[in-house]
Amino acid sequence: MSRGGRPDLAGDALLQVQAPTLLIVGGEDTVVVELNRQALRRLAAPQKQMVIVPRAGHLFEEPGTLEEVARLAAGWFAQKLGGGEDSP
Repeated sequence: MSRGGRPDLAGDALLQVQAPTLLIVGGEDTVVVELNRQALRRLAAPQKQMVIVPRAGHLFEEPGTLEEVARLAAGWFAQKLGGGEDSP
């Protein structure tokens, strides 16, 4: 799980990732959104997803956005670790 990160910087290592991967990006961080899209295409993980949080910037400082990240991450981990049916 990456929140507002730069997985594109992993380069060719993305081709070796097999773990389920969730990328969460702020919708106002347009440069990082595109870089995450590129990384998502390169990820070898069979289960991968990118979620864009509307009205969120790079640091998710806008009201409610960090809470949305927490909800998305919790749902992802619950689903992937077998703890529940919630998903982002």
